[in-house]
Amino acid sequence: MQIIHRSRGSIVSAAVVLALACAVVPAAASQAAAGKGPVVSTAMTSLGRVLVDTHGHTLYLFGKDRNGKSACSGACAAAWPPLIATARPRAGTGATASRLGTTRRADGRLQVTYNHHPVYTFVKDTRKGQTNGEGLTAFGGTWDALSGAGTKVVKRGA
Repeated sequence: MQIIHRSRGSIVSAAVVLALACAVVPAAASQAAAGKGPVVSTAMTSLGRVLVDTHGHTLYLFGKDRNGKSACSGACAAAWPPLIATARPRAGTGATASRLGTTRRADGRLQVTYNHHPVYTFVKDTRKGQTNGEGLTAFGGTWDALSGAGTKVVKRGA
């Protein structure tokens, strides 16, 4: 009888351990996912200090966007890829966490916002620090690099 009692105790103990493991794993997975969001920071460019993505590419705002919503899709989004978030965006050096957010795009994905501006990269910025999209007018609006304050960058000496 003692052997059966021990077996039942072992089964109960194993079940408790398994239940606890199942409860802990999702929490750990969500914490890991929180660390996977895009990082927005600043870097020095020919325009001065601008916001950049995880790869060091300049982030732009689109003058046609209104009320924190993107007005750029299709061919526009192909030329000016939106910074997409699959997890909460994170502030790196020079960026302010409280200015980061997201907005839902027409396709359902979440786009990173900074100071309520949806942010984009530019396909012709292929290396860190490039600002080839600055001041361009395309798709019905002007494109400007963003500062750490969340405003368009004004080139030094301009």
